[in-house]
Amino acid sequence: MESLAITASQRRSTIRTNDTDALRLVDGAGDGIPGIIVEEFAGRMLVSTPGATNMPVWLPRWLGSENRPVYQKMLDAREKQSPEWRCGGRADEPFEIRENGVRFEVSFAAGYSQGIFLDQRDNRAEARRRMAPGMKLLNTFAYTGGFSVCAAIAGAETTTLDLSQPSLDWARRNFTRNGLDPARHHFCKGDTFHWLARFARQKRRFDGIVLDPPTFSRDHRGRVFRVETDFGELAALAAGVLAPGGWLLCCTNFRKLAPMQFERQILAALPRPAAASHRPMPPDFTDRPYLKSLWLQF
Repeated sequence: MESLAITASQRRSTIRTNDTDALRLVDGAGDGIPGIIVEEFAGRMLVSTPGATNMPVWLPRWLGSENRPVYQKMLDAREKQSPEWRCGGRADEPFEIRENGVRFEVSFAAGYSQGIFLDQRDNRAEARRRMAPGMKLLNTFAYTGGFSVCAAIAGAETTTLDLSQPSLDWARRNFTRNGLDPARHHFCKGDTFHWLARFARQKRRFDGIVLDPPTFSRDHRGRVFRVETDFGELAALAAGVLAPGGWLLCCTNFRKLAPMQFERQILAALPRPAAASHRPMPPDFTDRPYLKSLWLQF
């Protein structure tokens, strides 16, 4: 417990600032406690465990020692449920976190996902760095629009695409939280493959495109998408609506796919050459890296 407290304190001192208050404090085996993940969201604690595994008895005491809300999330459970309250104060209403000065809405009561994936923090910052006024970003499988908000803050015009209307509504709220007018941006509901084909017919072009699909999905026509076999096709379609000199960010958290296998699949499918580079996970993710982030510059 003492060593973990020291780890968490060090992580807070290096990552938690006035501009960032959401981070991973304990990362399972990477911090010597396999199966236990502890994340802080603006002072509220989320403990993730495999299935219904009980937390070590000392963990709630440590986390709740200052009456901070502590919730438990069951990973790999058959039923994907909202985290459950364990101790400390309650945090049942949506609240705001900051990431590199960007404001995002988070909710422990919204279901299995809380509104933001912390492992994409550095990628969101890089997307913001690459965008500028007059540029256009397409954010596919966008969830609550984190990449879109970052690009819009940089002055870009954004298109946020997701199958879920509640996620798109959440994305609009994230725009508003940052003083951005959602009406000046585009929000599209539907299948990414469909919209990429539609954008191609309309001859729309984007300076940056984010592709972060689920590992497995099935559309309304029964078409199956698997990251390990079909990401190349997705990237090729996206490249078809990319402006000259544009970039693609291709991401997957599929653990069985090695980074170089991921790169080879995508490069082999692209209609034209691109310079490829891999970005590591943020420094507070110390366990085995699972997120593959391939940046392609055309």
